[in-house]
Amino acid sequence: MSDDGQHGLTVIAMLGNVFSPYYAWRRRRAAPELDPFDHCALNVVLYGRDGKKRWAMTERGRGALQQERDSLRIGPSGLHWDGETLTIDVDEVTVPLPSRLRGRIRLHPAAINPQHFTLDSQARHRWRPIAPVARVELDFDNPGLRWSGDGYLDFNQGAEPLEAGFQRWDWSRAALSDGAATLYDATERNGRNSQLTLHFDRQGRVEQLEPPPRAPLPTASVWRVKRGTQCEHGHQARVLQTLEDTPFYVRSVVETQLCGERVESVHESLDLDRFAANWVQMLLPFRMPRKGWG
Repeated sequence: MSDDGQHGLTVIAMLGNVFSPYYAWRRRRAAPELDPFDHCALNVVLYGRDGKKRWAMTERGRGALQQERDSLRIGPSGLHWDGETLTIDVDEVTVPLPSRLRGRIRLHPAAINPQHFTLDSQARHRWRPIAPVARVELDFDNPGLRWSGDGYLDFNQGAEPLEAGFQRWDWSRAALSDGAATLYDATERNGRNSQLTLHFDRQGRVEQLEPPPRAPLPTASVWRVKRGTQCEHGHQARVLQTLEDTPFYVRSVVETQLCGERVESVHESLDLDRFAANWVQMLLPFRMPRKGWG
């Protein structure tokens, strides 16, 4: 989020795109040539407080993927790590209305966290908050936009499709005066609930905390996806802005109380039963076009 609160940014580099309808279609048919790297995408979204949003997520095949120790390229866009800064060069086309999305993003971590955390009882899904506290600089030609603000970098890895391991989850990350707090609250496919509440300081040190009580949030207005968060006793959580309202996923800005502070968090609710439904899978190509195979 930008320092003035007027802009937001999400970038997700996906190798074995977990939300790909094309990947899911091939898995269901047990295609013998199934290759996760044949389903890659760079999802880039720019948000404005005025409600304007630019979304790009074009899936590409293995031929569009280049990987090296310190760099990753998916089609015309690429990421590069120089030991101190992650630079993301974006060159994508938005959907559903096509327009060019071109510019550069730099992320400067305050510290690097080396720890991984398992999100499920079978240890099939791992998560690493690489840079829980970071600064972000955005400089775009198309659209003409330049800002800086608070940021975050993480990494997820799974040995199975998300919908095979989970029914739903809520995730959030909030900047604190001395670092950041990150929360997971997930319901596994076997019905087990797992919660993870972490506090990071600016040196990258992590402390696992007792999860605050669950706090209700209003159901998303368009697609009616349920969402909830956590908030300390004696306080209430509220939605300040809904950034994404989709059939299976909601991204929001939520005000809540964590670690003794009133904070604004970036919050996500994911309904994987909805995601797996055939009618949702049929809608996904409209937001996620595919370019090339192999």
